[in-house]
Amino acid sequence: MNEFSSQTRYGHVAMTLHWLIAVLLVGVGILGLIFESIPRASRMFYINLHTTIGLVMFGFVLLRILWRLTNPVPPADVSWSRLVIISSELTHKALYGLMLAVPIIGVIAYVWHGRIFDFGLFKLDFGMASAKTIYDPAEEIHSALAYGLFGLVGLHVLAALWHQFIVRDGIFRRILPL
Repeated sequence: MNEFSSQTRYGHVAMTLHWLIAVLLVGVGILGLIFESIPRASRMFYINLHTTIGLVMFGFVLLRILWRLTNPVPPADVSWSRLVIISSELTHKALYGLMLAVPIIGVIAYVWHGRIFDFGLFKLDFGMASAKTIYDPAEEIHSALAYGLFGLVGLHVLAALWHQFIVRDGIFRRILPL
């Protein structure tokens, strides 16, 4: 197993944002998946919670992107093949793209559904009348992209586990805050 120095590991800010986004993504994803099983009377509370968590996650994704633009990724291990490096870069770009697109489309669906954002301390009402011709396709696109995001996250996790337990190159240590 390779030992990683501080130059080959992500910094504490990047690690914190990575794991915070991961936890929020799991939470918002679970809420999105269980909507149909929630009784109608309490469904709006969970839809609002899903939206609020999604917006918080969106903010952290923006912070993570800004951080990455000003703090380069640690260099790749010299033993990694060009295919591993390129697939990693493409997967990360797709993850970031979807983590931006999914909430944006979700907000479009939410607003054009005529819903009001309820953040507890204040409410935000865009005054939009419900428009099924807009919110229906937006919800479908939001769901399809979310499933794509779940698939990429699964691929990301499988690749990390493959590196950790099959290749045994210690890649997991790059992002673990231990």
